[in-house]
Amino acid sequence: MRIRRGLPSLRRHGARGVLERRFAAGCERFGFRLLHYSIQSNHLHLIGEARDRRSLVRGLQGLAVRIAKGLNKWWGRKGRVFADRYHDRILRTPREVRNALVYVLRNHRRHGISLDGLDPFASGWWFDGWRERRPRPVAGHLARARTWLLTLGWRRHGLLRSTDAPRE
Repeated sequence: MRIRRGLPSLRRHGARGVLERRFAAGCERFGFRLLHYSIQSNHLHLIGEARDRRSLVRGLQGLAVRIAKGLNKWWGRKGRVFADRYHDRILRTPREVRNALVYVLRNHRRHGISLDGLDPFASGWWFDGWRERRPRPVAGHLARARTWLLTLGWRRHGLLRSTDAPRE
């Protein structure tokens, strides 16, 4: 989900707080569950589950409205926040899911952001599929996966490493 040109960066702590509160409030609605996210300067990467296409569309529309209202309030402005419709991709195999998890949770590397450890602007802190042991907060703020692909299937191809990088 890309924001319009000219808006402030999403990779600021105030905007992150707004986004995380909106993610938590809208993470499980209309048959859609938001499981993981990555916040970049001008776009968001999301991984979710949905009962069907209609649930996916309704869940993402609702989430986009929540996000836009929250960011507009934070920025003290009115108007459209998102540049266009979102782009989606249905993940069908364990390998596709694992690759998507790396892409989303380690996306900062693709954007040239060098960090020791996990990205504070991604949901990797609540993810339980890291090869390395990681301390985690007491509770996450997103929905929990329910499908076989996102709970167990992807693990057939190995747990994620904190050194994994998304493919181009």
